[in-house]
Amino acid sequence: MVTYNDKPWLKRYDRGVRPSLEPYPNKPLFELLRECARRAPNNIALTTSAHLPIFGRVAANLTYADVDQASDALGAALVDLGLKKGDRVGLIMPNTAAFVICYFGILKAGGVVVATNPTYPPEKMKEQLNDSGAAFAICLTLFYKALKSIQAGTQIKSLIVTNVKEYLTPLARLLFTLAREKKDGHFVDALAPGDHWLKDVLEKYAGKKPNVVVTGDDLAIFQYTGGTTGIPKGAMSQHKALVANTTQCMAVLLGGDQTSKGDKEVFLGAIPFFHAYGLITVVGFAMSLGARIILVPNARDFEDLLDIINVFKPSIFMGVPALYNAINNHPRVKAKEVDLTSIRICMSGSAPLPPATKREFERLTGGKLLEGYGMSEAPTASHANPLEGENREGSIGLPFPDMDVRIVSLDDGETELAVGEVGELIMHGPQLMVGYHGMPTETANTLRMHDGKIFLYSGDIARMDEDGYFFIVDRKKDMALIGGFNVFPVNVDKVLADHPAVMDVAVAAIPHPDKEGQEALKAWIVVKPGMQVTDQELIDFASKRLARYEVPTRFAYIDALPKTTVGKTLRRELILMELAEREKRAK
Repeated sequence: MVTYNDKPWLKRYDRGVRPSLEPYPNKPLFELLRECARRAPNNIALTTSAHLPIFGRVAANLTYADVDQASDALGAALVDLGLKKGDRVGLIMPNTAAFVICYFGILKAGGVVVATNPTYPPEKMKEQLNDSGAAFAICLTLFYKALKSIQAGTQIKSLIVTNVKEYLTPLARLLFTLAREKKDGHFVDALAPGDHWLKDVLEKYAGKKPNVVVTGDDLAIFQYTGGTTGIPKGAMSQHKALVANTTQCMAVLLGGDQTSKGDKEVFLGAIPFFHAYGLITVVGFAMSLGARIILVPNARDFEDLLDIINVFKPSIFMGVPALYNAINNHPRVKAKEVDLTSIRICMSGSAPLPPATKREFERLTGGKLLEGYGMSEAPTASHANPLEGENREGSIGLPFPDMDVRIVSLDDGETELAVGEVGELIMHGPQLMVGYHGMPTETANTLRMHDGKIFLYSGDIARMDEDGYFFIVDRKKDMALIGGFNVFPVNVDKVLADHPAVMDVAVAAIPHPDKEGQEALKAWIVVKPGMQVTDQELIDFASKRLARYEVPTRFAYIDALPKTTVGKTLRRELILMELAEREKRAK
């Protein structure tokens, strides 16, 4: 009889993928960049592009030497500005060259990166910056005013600011200044005393390096995640954990140490870098190879995204099902106006991958789209289907090398279940976080001793088949996946409940009525007697405190919410009501 201790998944690995990659390098993440800068200083690391009338798409490139030297300069500047080893630094910007430079610069200074979604409302940014205790923040001019509006309520001493145009070509920079800078909100005339322009800092400290000793045991990132409770938690990860997961990704997707040919790969930098998924599977992975990243600041601008694919011919594309599905169904793709055939390897995470989406994307590209699985608490990937071997429909694939994965009873969290039985997925590996910042109880609930080792209790319900393929059966209770982002309905409930006209509210994820395999948020509202409220009023109210993807766009107004005898809302009943109404309308 097969058991988890047998690790049956090892027999299903592609050739060239070793069962163990130990010993993992115990070194800081930025050493991956430095090694590539020494080995191939002239390799293109980052490409920033823009589409110009008449001229078409133009590109500005930074080499590995450029990125290494610029991040050294920023690191030296941060130390001079008073950053102490272990201090947290907020990083608030989309996928830009400045993001990558600042990411490595913070790490070189001994800082801990707190990458925050730049689309968050100021108050939500404030929550994460306050919880992390960030001492500095680095942002685009587009977000400068928002950060200044909340700075007094944080521990931030100083802001470093950059303009998106700074890494464009000279002509694109000029046209941006004339046509879009003020119109789109990027223009900042002058900075407040104590704040600094990134370009001035890099020029002043050019050629310098931070005199800080950073090891693999030092903290590298705080990745905020809602977990099973919906309360934002900063998952703390060490440099060596990020290096280990990068090493695992390289082994699984490229068959081991592929630096000799991996530097020819071209990564599409579309998945947000402010999430661990983008930080590791794009930034860390590419920088370990000496490969090129084509930067995509806004992957929701599908015209721009498709143009970038057409021009720069990426070979590796990390994404989410919604993004792959949108490409499949885009009119330009259907009209065969976009060449996708350069794409060889794709990883899909953050949400279940519909089989139809996988099949169509692989047909269009001729490449492989692999469903995988990961968590911010084990940044970032722990499972993936094999590149050459069998991809089992509905499966998140096989555990990575050196992963010990079990399915345990939902009742006691200890009893290991038989193969094929459904329980909680727990895992042990070299990339686990050290805990949640300032939350010892949550840490103890998530990182537990089992069979003599520390296991991460995922909160996800899963099963394993006889061959070691894992399947997610259900997600964390009530959690929604909207556009690849985790959304916790209880948080949305709280915001909508503050509206003066709302007496009671419950939000739940429903199957998207127009997009197969995706979810949408719906809110069921009980209005206070004698009052009225419209959908748009609720949307406008929620948008002030929630990220765009957290705001419901579908509403129902009912007399009372279904609840248990102890007053808990039965969200599942609301979803069943929605499905019943759809069936009724369809008849």
